[in-house]
Amino acid sequence: MITIKSSREIELMKTAGDILARTREYLIPFIKPGVTTHELDMLAHNFILENDATPSFKGYQGFDGSICASVNEVVIHGIPSKKKVLKDGDILSLDLGVNYKGYHADSAWTFPVGVISNEVKKLLEVTEEALWNGLAVIKPGASVNEISKAVEQTIRPHGYGIVEEFTGHGIGQSLHEDPAIPNFGYEPNNVILKAGMTFCVEPMVNIGTKRVRILKDGWTTVTQDKSYSAHFEHTVLVTETGYEVLTKTKE
Repeated sequence: MITIKSSREIELMKTAGDILARTREYLIPFIKPGVTTHELDMLAHNFILENDATPSFKGYQGFDGSICASVNEVVIHGIPSKKKVLKDGDILSLDLGVNYKGYHADSAWTFPVGVISNEVKKLLEVTEEALWNGLAVIKPGASVNEISKAVEQTIRPHGYGIVEEFTGHGIGQSLHEDPAIPNFGYEPNNVILKAGMTFCVEPMVNIGTKRVRILKDGWTTVTQDKSYSAHFEHTVLVTETGYEVLTKTKE
């Protein structure tokens, strides 16, 4: 069921989104060679708690971390580890979730670690562009499928693989709500947007093929061909005239 959020619920989600954005900004200086994904996890965990919120991912369906830290060929759901040390040329997809007084915000961003190749830099640029192009069509009366098509049309000309098994999603009191928001056009998905809806748009894009697999830990999702993957995501609110990003850093 798709829920329309009340003004009170929207304010709580805005606070969750602000805490998330500040957590992301706090972590950026630590994303460098020699740092472990476990260290980033602990930094994020403590920062979120210090801001009177809790990490949405911690313990979610048994997930062990407070963040998802996905390096290189890991598409999503990378489990933070003391053994995973960032090195020059890596990319890190940092996925954060914040629960503030029972309401969630969710956002992911892919960062370069040190100096990355031009090929990988282009992957990050195109994937971020796909996110913003998907958001640009959001307004009352538009459809979920229009978002999906805008994302896909940004990515296809570059020959990248668009992950199909995982999608964007509604969000609110639950971390994952209806509707699903694929990153490719899907005509039957003609949900019409209304003011007060909140959801996450999140392109997941591979340099190689779209094919992915889940490792034995039940979480870590990697590209089958071991190519690099990028992931960008924001939580958004449908307003009376368009949309508002709830997980964007305040200027």
